[in-house]
Amino acid sequence: MLYNDDCIKVLKTIEADSIDMIFADPPYFLSNDGLTINSGKIVSVNKGEWDKPKSYQSTVEFTRQWLSECWRVLKDNSTIWVTGTSHNIFEVHFVMKEIGFNVINIIIWHKIDPPPLIFKNKFKFSYEFIIWAKKGKRHYFNYDYVYSINNEEMHDVWNLPTVQMYEKRYGKHPTQKPECLLERIILCSTQVGDLVLDPFMGSGTTCVVAKRLKRKYIGIEKDVKYYEIAKRRLYEHRL
Repeated sequence: MLYNDDCIKVLKTIEADSIDMIFADPPYFLSNDGLTINSGKIVSVNKGEWDKPKSYQSTVEFTRQWLSECWRVLKDNSTIWVTGTSHNIFEVHFVMKEIGFNVINIIIWHKIDPPPLIFKNKFKFSYEFIIWAKKGKRHYFNYDYVYSINNEEMHDVWNLPTVQMYEKRYGKHPTQKPECLLERIILCSTQVGDLVLDPFMGSGTTCVVAKRLKRKYIGIEKDVKYYEIAKRRLYEHRL
């Protein structure tokens, strides 16, 4: 099920204790008029009005609102994954602990194909954080699947690529996540038939991968442009 609406508004309508896993890719609030490189071209880092920070207090309050609703809709002993960078992840971690989430791991997604630096005065940016946390004392973890990837226990640093060109064929989202990342997350923390929620769906990657893996899904996206991209991606796969 897909919603083209504000995530907090929609989350309030979802039944409590009904979701098996949440993947959330919230605004990082890094749109500060800086520059980056995309496809070999120098471009603005600005993603949209939704990514522009207004104040520290408003950012923390927004984080508290959507995470509180995620806590309410998650089943006991279910988990949530939240992505971020230094721009937002510390506030996310603080609020999660304040609400009552128990952090399981903080994953480092090391991008094997990051863009080059514009100004050669610092180290290249090549990673994002992913907080994995649970509501309750227990959680599901598919240890055998994770072990089978490299025939060893997996580390908390994941070397994975960024979004591939074929994943953007219906249009791209400026913070789109690669399908390989969502596949690993969904397979290691859910079972067939589970209900997966993405409150910041963007172009629909979570929903596409969830359905492909025989999970049910709810996706929420405020921007109609990206909502329509998600619908097209799901239709292509007859999902």
